[in-house]
Amino acid sequence: MRELILGGARSGKSRLAERLAAESGLEVIYIATSQPLDGEMNSRVRAHRKRRPAEWGLVEEPLALARVLQEQASPDRCLLVDCLTLWLTNLLMLEDEARLNRECDALLAGLQALPGRVILVSNETGLGVVPMGELTRRYVDAAGLLHQAVAERCERVLFTVAGLPMLLKGDPL
Repeated sequence: MRELILGGARSGKSRLAERLAAESGLEVIYIATSQPLDGEMNSRVRAHRKRRPAEWGLVEEPLALARVLQEQASPDRCLLVDCLTLWLTNLLMLEDEARLNRECDALLAGLQALPGRVILVSNETGLGVVPMGELTRRYVDAAGLLHQAVAERCERVLFTVAGLPMLLKGDPL
């Protein structure tokens, strides 16, 4: 089963994903896409690490997400990816449109065939003011298109607000 959990900053999406992974009864591999390049991101990463059970596996991969998913997926595993928008940002910052397209295409092409459970977390950025800068507009557009394509391939899609999950697609929690 593939699940997409969307929400704004501090909406509770990561906590929900972690809870679902813990309740799955499967071996959990946490796939972290962030590159903590400053003190604030380092603090966020530390908070996430502190919250996770010690027995969970960890793979840190900022770019080649599809490859890692293929390598790590198995019927007895739950893969938790946190998060797609950080991964997308990493790719956009490379300023290599071909690599961005290849990585997104690879993710979308392989997602439905992955065995086991996959929980994808992502920030919903399309609900606010349209940003003024070209890069931020590209990011919002790319995130919106990615979310639509991933949601189409997932059996369940949830949107979190104030720590409360709202079902958009699939079976209720």
